[in-house]
Amino acid sequence: MLRAVSQRFKVGVENYLPNAFIFAILLTFLTLILGMTVTQQSLFEMTGHWYGGFWNFLAFTTQMILILITGYALVKAPPVEKLLIRMASIPKNQKSAVLITILVAAAAGYLSWGLGFVLGTLFAIEVAKNVKTADFRLLIAAAYTGTVAILPASITVTAPLLVNTPGHSLEDKIGLIPLSETIFSPTLLLTAFLGLLIVMYAYLKMMPKPDEVVPFEGESEQFKKPEKVNAVTFAEKMDNSRLINYILVALGVIWLFQYFSQNGFNLELNILNFFFIILGLALHGTPMSYINAITSGMPSASGILLQFPFYAGIMGMMAGSGLISVITEGLVAISNEYTFPFLSFLSAAIVNVFVPSAGGQWQIQGPIMVEAAQQLGISVSSAVNTVTIGDLVTNLMQPFFVLPALGLSGLGLKDIWGYCLVSMILLFILSGVIVTVAPLLF
Repeated sequence: MLRAVSQRFKVGVENYLPNAFIFAILLTFLTLILGMTVTQQSLFEMTGHWYGGFWNFLAFTTQMILILITGYALVKAPPVEKLLIRMASIPKNQKSAVLITILVAAAAGYLSWGLGFVLGTLFAIEVAKNVKTADFRLLIAAAYTGTVAILPASITVTAPLLVNTPGHSLEDKIGLIPLSETIFSPTLLLTAFLGLLIVMYAYLKMMPKPDEVVPFEGESEQFKKPEKVNAVTFAEKMDNSRLINYILVALGVIWLFQYFSQNGFNLELNILNFFFIILGLALHGTPMSYINAITSGMPSASGILLQFPFYAGIMGMMAGSGLISVITEGLVAISNEYTFPFLSFLSAAIVNVFVPSAGGQWQIQGPIMVEAAQQLGISVSSAVNTVTIGDLVTNLMQPFFVLPALGLSGLGLKDIWGYCLVSMILLFILSGVIVTVAPLLF
């Protein structure tokens, strides 16, 4: 049944779904119009609010780019590549190929969403290269879906980390929310791990029949053994110096030991990025190897770099015009302490279709949900969790985060759309039940 449904969903969505940047532009227009019609702001006032907020996310933009790029650099480290090649040789048929791909992508996604999207795709390519009876399209979709499924409990999921980071935009209203109330809460843990089980079951049921399998064709160029560098000049020797590299790594390890000794397992975005940089340097062995990995991963961050200022501008218009207060009052009017979690989840799922980045969405929607939760007497951490889950589930419909996977694999959105959409429906149902019931149990 799931196989038939997934095939029906394979439509030419690229004809109707515009580029993620166009979504940001359209949302800008929509916010502008709403500000002028709902709050009676003039065009000049709204454009003033827009530019007033346009550059407010610069630090956050850098943090998000670093999570993605440092995750990519970890994947390109020779020890990690060697391990992935060895693991990719384990599965011998389509079923085992699907399961191990989902699990590897989920494990990487738990450590870092950027790492999960990149490593999962590269691992799926290597598995498809070795298992010719496995459908290449299915494996790429499985890797992406496995990462999305685990992200509610990922230690790099954006909103929980952000509200635990000193200096975040809402600190004066809500303070710092510990990870024990968000990432490690029963709500997010249940959503992630039950979701992962459902995804594994769904992909086994969606496997194409043997005569329908589209295998991987061509040679994989994603895993290359590092070339031995013949450093001749003094500059080349410095660039490829292991001594310099590991002295720097040692300094980083000393600081990390000091930090965690004093603060416990208290992750925030800056510490997480610092950890990934030090680990990446350690695994690459030389500064130049790490530089090359970072450079090759930079194109995947272009969407974040371009779009985040527009999200900041949208936030500026919503705050400056008073739209946030209008929306909050409307949400509170139709919500109570029992319905708010689901309505918060639903609104986040819808908004994510138009604002396909967790950071940008939280900066726009977070203040609304926090104020609504406070007015209803609901814990702010509950609002953070429901927005997080809603934001993540429709990533299986929105193409923004799957673009790196499509670029690495050479596939089109239509090749994996059906599988992702079926998975989204199943995860949406599960998530809706959990966010509604969990507050009554925990």
